[in-house]
Amino acid sequence: MQITVHRGPELWRERRSLAAATYGLARALQRRSPNGVAFVPIRTLQVLAIIDRDEFVFVDSQQRAWALLAWERLQPEQRTSLQQAVAFDAVGYDDAAHGVMLRLPRELHDALCTLAERQREDQPARLLRFRPRLRHSG
Repeated sequence: MQITVHRGPELWRERRSLAAATYGLARALQRRSPNGVAFVPIRTLQVLAIIDRDEFVFVDSQQRAWALLAWERLQPEQRTSLQQAVAFDAVGYDDAAHGVMLRLPRELHDALCTLAERQREDQPARLLRFRPRLRHSG
């Protein structure tokens, strides 16, 4: 699937952080995608999250071609622990973006959990083969 999303003028930008659990769920879903892009419907907000390697973009269901909000400059490498939050820049492109941003972290996490549960059921089991270690005598 290919979606073209346009961005209007940047109305605001602020530094935020994303919970480690939410970031991990998003990255796991994105990496499983054949094209490296995950689409996450957030029904409670009527928003679609588009997650790629570099950013999270959120589009309103009524104006699908225009970005409502984006999370840019995610910096997971700045963490000293996988349990630490991930810093990012939230960028608003629409007047409604600030209101959506207040609920978005929680609603995104819930939507990711729902998708993760569904995918586990659909995924066939895989057998992992480990090679025996060779011991060196000496």
